[in-house]
Amino acid sequence: MKIAFTTILPNEGFDALYGHEMLPVGDLSPRTDVLVATFDKPVTRDMIEAMPNLKLIANFGVGFNNIDLVACQERGIRVTNTPNPVIEPTAELAFSLMHAVARRTAELDRKVRLGTAEPFGVMNNLGRALFGKTLGIIGMGRIGQALARRAIASGMRIIYHNRHQLATEIEERYNATYVTKEGVLKTADFVSLNLPYTLDTKHIIGAEELKLMKPTAFLINTARGAHVDEAALVKALQTGDIAGAALDVYEFEPKISEELKQLDNVVLSPHVGTGTWDDRIIMCHNVCDNIIAFEKGEIEKMNIVL
Repeated sequence: MKIAFTTILPNEGFDALYGHEMLPVGDLSPRTDVLVATFDKPVTRDMIEAMPNLKLIANFGVGFNNIDLVACQERGIRVTNTPNPVIEPTAELAFSLMHAVARRTAELDRKVRLGTAEPFGVMNNLGRALFGKTLGIIGMGRIGQALARRAIASGMRIIYHNRHQLATEIEERYNATYVTKEGVLKTADFVSLNLPYTLDTKHIIGAEELKLMKPTAFLINTARGAHVDEAALVKALQTGDIAGAALDVYEFEPKISEELKQLDNVVLSPHVGTGTWDDRIIMCHNVCDNIIAFEKGEIEKMNIVL
């Protein structure tokens, strides 16, 4: 098979595909059988139509809103993703962002370097603790549960909202309580978004939802930027409707609102939920597994999106 890539990825991660023809990165030629796509490079209808031999898009990542699925469906093109490798690193980042925004780590680091921090003192440079606080998870799937595991170890209480309530044994594992979305927003000290993006979840957090949150609460988003109405979030942060936010994803990324950049009560990272060297290699292997299973017709072994 002839395999094309939208983005440069680690060569060593694709050793399992030895023997197949690897096209130069960005060479989406009519000969392409398989396209390895990444979240930062949209796969449009025009691109798909330019590859008449395309049979499989093996997405490097769990989210697939970068791909025109309607065009794929019309052509009968299979689409796969890599859901398993993203679980632990994304939960790890979400937890580190919670720490950073609550304890003002990034802000104080900046101010110490610039010499603008308050003097050392018992009542200066205070943040908020995680211990004893309530974490509200919206989207209690595998990433949400991995985040809950970390939060429990830090002495936090877990409440969550999902499309469906989890099985009793899963709730007991995390001592988690199922509540409405409004219940999460009104009660939680930290609200973490860990749900997939669909048209139904666009702006799941807007002006009304932000007003439900406590003025001491923090919003964490490592899922998809369009979950949050960014203009409404900026206003809530500026007026003190909520205490702060920590974001890895943005509504109009790669563009990040200048207003967000100017706020001290926001921690920003550049969509690096799975951004570790370790995980990049694991994700490459998962992409290879999907391609090899497709080649062999072993559909049951593929992480199928479409």
